[in-house]
Amino acid sequence: MGALSRALLVAIAVMVATPDARAQAPAPNPIEGPVYSVIYVEVMPTATAEGSTLLRRYRTATRTEDGTLRCEVVQRIGQPHQFAVLEVWRDQKAFEAHGKGASSTDMRAGIAAIRNAPTDERVHTGLSVGPIASAPAAGAVYVVTHVDVIPPRKDDGVAAVKQLAADGRTGQGNVRFEVVQQANRPNHFTVAEIWANAKAVEAHSVSAATRQFRDKLASMTGALYDERMYTMLD
Repeated sequence: MGALSRALLVAIAVMVATPDARAQAPAPNPIEGPVYSVIYVEVMPTATAEGSTLLRRYRTATRTEDGTLRCEVVQRIGQPHQFAVLEVWRDQKAFEAHGKGASSTDMRAGIAAIRNAPTDERVHTGLSVGPIASAPAAGAVYVVTHVDVIPPRKDDGVAAVKQLAADGRTGQGNVRFEVVQQANRPNHFTVAEIWANAKAVEAHSVSAATRQFRDKLASMTGALYDERMYTMLD
């Protein structure tokens, strides 16, 4: 067997043994400033209640840890067995310590037993963010969107999502509008919005600024526009 074939087999073995490794691959350079993490969790539909309990417990524990600036768990509208965990950490050191701690390892072990898909964690740096402490009221709708542009258009993508955030923050009913950039894939972004209610989400979606952003994105996107709507897990 040649060296290339052996290397390929090793890579496949690692991927099989650790299904989340691709999404959680470390950034090539240290992250400066706060770390923004988005964890997508999908449990079996029959295990929705159990998954909710595990994630509530994780949220409570995480909020007490040194270096955590924000930890929110949201549940997808229409598909309640799908969740997203939105976190902000003071710095990379605090984020990495959390990843090795009991709250994180216990949550992942519990979810692994009931998951419907591998847990997908994406680590980001802030690109266009507002106050970390902004908090939604009851009935708020979270919109979390993964935006992927082709690498040669990365800078165009940065400009487009920054403009989207600036325009979105002026929208009636907006509570928070953040754009973060994936640390190990700088042509991938997460847009995390909070709106006061579903009516505000709809108004934003049909605004001229949003439609102009979609038109610009069409020529540079590397994947489907993955927009998901959630409510906060109570």
